[in-house]
Amino acid sequence: MNAPLFPSVSLLRKAVLAAGLSAALVSAAPAVAQVSPAPAGTITMQGRGAVSVAPDMAVISASVVTTGKSTADVLAENSAAIAKVIEAVKANGIEAKDIQTKGFGIYPRYDHSKNSSSQPDIAGYEVRNGVEVKIRDLAKLGGLLTLVVESGANSVDSIRFEVSNADEILDEARKKAVEDARHKAGIFAAAAGVDLGAIADITETGTEMPRPYMMRAEGMMMAKSADVPIEAGEETISANVTIRWTLK
Repeated sequence: MNAPLFPSVSLLRKAVLAAGLSAALVSAAPAVAQVSPAPAGTITMQGRGAVSVAPDMAVISASVVTTGKSTADVLAENSAAIAKVIEAVKANGIEAKDIQTKGFGIYPRYDHSKNSSSQPDIAGYEVRNGVEVKIRDLAKLGGLLTLVVESGANSVDSIRFEVSNADEILDEARKKAVEDARHKAGIFAAAAGVDLGAIADITETGTEMPRPYMMRAEGMMMAKSADVPIEAGEETISANVTIRWTLK
């Protein structure tokens, strides 16, 4: 007996039912969402560290100022006076490497006494020649300051105290700045119920070094036997830092 040319109706019905059931099972499977992890929170804190130390050096900035009618005469007078200052400083044990010329200039002096709208006349000239002296033994500072003025300097512009190992002190201040920032960040993190994670970035936002102490000694009269009383005190070197941490 020959097989039928076409499948029976019952076989077709079974195939359709099986295909429909498979499609229903696929559509009923739960969908899995691709959720990106939430970005970690951060905290940013500033810190400051400072170290105070006694200075062990000083720099005197002094000048000789002379005036007169002729530039040649004024310059000659000024040059002789500043040479005398330098000679006296060297004779007191200061090496040449610690003496440096600063702020040389020749300036016209004008006569403004005439009531006129025209350019005032030049009445003479002023010559200023400065010198910086580094003193590595602070016990000599008062005596050298007196010596500088007595030998011809008529303007003491500043005294600057320095620390010979300033770079090392600054590094200590930087470490303290980081500790300060971490301490404050830890307090805020604990209060918020989170922990500090890794440092995301860190930036030094500034450093502070000792500044010159300004003083004037124009026309200052000193007794030859009296040294200028100078107290070095302490110098403060500081650093500031900004740090950002991730939170966990």
